[in-house]
Amino acid sequence: MVETKLEKEVRFLKIYAVVATLFCAVFLLTAFATQNKNQKFAEIDVERINIVEKDGKLRMVISNQDRQHPGIVNGKVIERKSPRPPGMIFFNHLGDEMGGYVFGDNGGNGHFGMITWDKVRNDQTMALSYLESDNGTYESGLKMWQQPNIPNDVMLSKLEEARKIPDEAKRKAAIQTLTDNNELTTNRLFLGKRRDNSNELLMADIKGRPRIRLQVAPDGIPKLDFLDEEGKVFYSLPEKNKVDKK
Repeated sequence: MVETKLEKEVRFLKIYAVVATLFCAVFLLTAFATQNKNQKFAEIDVERINIVEKDGKLRMVISNQDRQHPGIVNGKVIERKSPRPPGMIFFNHLGDEMGGYVFGDNGGNGHFGMITWDKVRNDQTMALSYLESDNGTYESGLKMWQQPNIPNDVMLSKLEEARKIPDEAKRKAAIQTLTDNNELTTNRLFLGKRRDNSNELLMADIKGRPRIRLQVAPDGIPKLDFLDEEGKVFYSLPEKNKVDKK
């Protein structure tokens, strides 16, 4: 029996459908196997890596300076006027930045490195930092800050309003009121090496006022000072800074 043109076309379509189905099946199985296999690389060059959860939530960014994440606090992207240093930025379950590790240059031969951890909805509370200037002097140590129990953007808004007050005395009083109410960031502790080659433990009260200073001077002489609210030393050990030599 002679095959009609229509029958030939139908037979061709059947064969095409079978081949196409097999091709799609092989493609899908291969893609599925690839997605579920860990990939190994001897070496890669990349400008930025985003670590995300299965739902796409951002948890960490590893980036160079040009592509570095500006950070998010209280759900708002931080506006920055200059590039952010390269490093790793961590993000918490709320989507806000919660610290990281950054490093970079500090003019000429100087450089810096810092590991920080942030308060929820606010800025850093502690850091391990190293800062070296172009002239070779450097400071390194542990730093701690007191952060207010309000979001960082709210704190900055209050500070900005206070700074807009024309009268200098009233402006300073407004800023001091924010400090007294624990609505501004204050320094609480430093433990490490100073630029003058002294070692120091400096502890401040909640308002950022230094109250205890334990120091070993560059010449090796130790000293412990207790300071009042005005920053004046009211008691010191030893009473004589230099031991009399016999």
